[in-house]
Amino acid sequence: MCGIVGYVGRRPGKPVILDGLRRLEYRGYDSAGIALIEEGGIDTVRAVGNLDALFAAAGENRSEACVGLGHTRWATHGKPSEENAHPHSDCSGRISIVLNGIVENYKELRARLTEHGHTFTSETDAEVVAHLIEEHGGKGLAAAVRGALGEMDGHYAFCAISADEPDVVVGTRHECPLVVGVGEHEMFFASAIPAFLTHTRRVVVLEDGDVVTLRADGAEYTDVAGEPLVREETEFPGDDDAAEKAGYETFMLKEIHEQPAALRDTLAGRLCEDGTVDLSEVGMGDDFLRRLRRIFIVACGTSYHAGLIVSYAIEQLARVPVQIDVASEFRYREPVFDPDTLVIGITQSGESADTLAAMRLAREAGSPVLALTNTPGSQATRDSDFVLYTRAGLEIGVAATKTHTAQVAAMLLLALRLAWARGSMPEDALKALGHELRTVPELAEQLLARPSAIKEIAERYHDERFFLYLGRGMGFAVCLEGALKLKEISYIPTEAYAAGEMKHGPIALLDVESPVVVVADDGPVFPKLVSNIEEVRARGADVIAVATDDNDVIGELSRDVLWIPKTDHHLAPILAVIPLQLLAYHIAGIKGLNVDQPRNLAKTVTVE
Repeated sequence: MCGIVGYVGRRPGKPVILDGLRRLEYRGYDSAGIALIEEGGIDTVRAVGNLDALFAAAGENRSEACVGLGHTRWATHGKPSEENAHPHSDCSGRISIVLNGIVENYKELRARLTEHGHTFTSETDAEVVAHLIEEHGGKGLAAAVRGALGEMDGHYAFCAISADEPDVVVGTRHECPLVVGVGEHEMFFASAIPAFLTHTRRVVVLEDGDVVTLRADGAEYTDVAGEPLVREETEFPGDDDAAEKAGYETFMLKEIHEQPAALRDTLAGRLCEDGTVDLSEVGMGDDFLRRLRRIFIVACGTSYHAGLIVSYAIEQLARVPVQIDVASEFRYREPVFDPDTLVIGITQSGESADTLAAMRLAREAGSPVLALTNTPGSQATRDSDFVLYTRAGLEIGVAATKTHTAQVAAMLLLALRLAWARGSMPEDALKALGHELRTVPELAEQLLARPSAIKEIAERYHDERFFLYLGRGMGFAVCLEGALKLKEISYIPTEAYAAGEMKHGPIALLDVESPVVVVADDGPVFPKLVSNIEEVRARGADVIAVATDDNDVIGELSRDVLWIPKTDHHLAPILAVIPLQLLAYHIAGIKGLNVDQPRNLAKTVTVE
């Protein structure tokens, strides 16, 4: 959520910063602003709404300013308004800051600063940072930032500029993302790498507590005490093409179609030709895996659904008890940890605040922690003992698609590896399942290439006020994800239920022609699911089924069937979710909605 861009160089910074903000739109925002160091002071422009409003407010004038900040805000403290939009200034107007995250003790700081004569112009927690820097001024901007950090509680990243040091941008982070881009005679700050990919792929990922001073010709890294630090520069493996639509009408559609490649990359080098699994990169040896007595999976949103899907596979294949929790609730129920309980935190960005907090709690209590993330160098990789990367590539669309299926694939590798280490299944059966998993990327490719009735179904039901999703076993977890996609991008209320629970309440929601989406892969509970479908049909509701090819029973019971290639039922969720992504996509498109930037949502949730 929110987006930060900072620039210092030898060319006009205004177009660079505005373009960087445009590339961070996918993170979600409700207002935006830009501050540039001009001759005589800082010029700030802010606007409510999308970036078109900011571009209009900023005008066409060609500023020669070479240093500045930009920000897209997702409201937390204070409603969306021009006054609450970033950048924020101190009393003199000579210091300007942009901030992501939350300053938890801002009320106490604001009260004290007000007593000292400071005047505030917004309702935000972020504005206190500008005034704190002003309070600690006198020894330079970087020293003032370090002084402000000593008084702040919370999780945040922020950047600051000062008219008194017109060739400098200073930035820092604490539990929120901030990266440095290294160009030729220019430097960048950003909350995410896409902001500067058109200019450089050279990146420095910052640690918590780093205070970084950028000038056109380089960077100085210190800790909060001012002691020098050395930070490694790496080269981002993608390029700017990853942040473009490549001919697709939206990023979401592009990323749906990138799933076969993301799956191949996630499995590559880990799933061997003989069906065995090599996860030596993770560093969990057989002795460690054999002694595990329990696994906790903690995650939020789409990542939670991926964890739920694979919790079934881990228990069935490796025979290890698994408990999955929504990360935001996990730490408040006082879970019981021990060294033989593995805690797996799943977070696409590696920066999800609730998941990070749950991981830290487990680690502090003595349980080993594995991070499953798509983002090298993210906070999750530092708050864990082991890391398993998905390799989905950059995902721009707010509604996760390819990162979800890559998470499921990576976790299935872990399930198989656990089963090998623990000897919980015959080797021939494990190899056969490994061989089957190797075919899933190709099956996903075939699925996306085949003709489909999804658009016609979307046309028929896009005006419906409610959808019910039903499934059993792993199919229920797929329903949760499919229902979430429809909620996120079409704003249609949905409910996803385990089909066996339908008679315990949800059946009251059904009437004639109610759309009921049923995930009906060929799992061991399929006969039970058939009975549930019959109950739905008896109420006159329309059944839209996701089913495996050649399932004659489903064809007779459903008004519409979204067919998927046949595969082992442990692997079918990877394929089954794809038609549900497309169904949500086309319904939202017919309704004329922006699928890449759904209202009120952000790509990365870095606050509780």
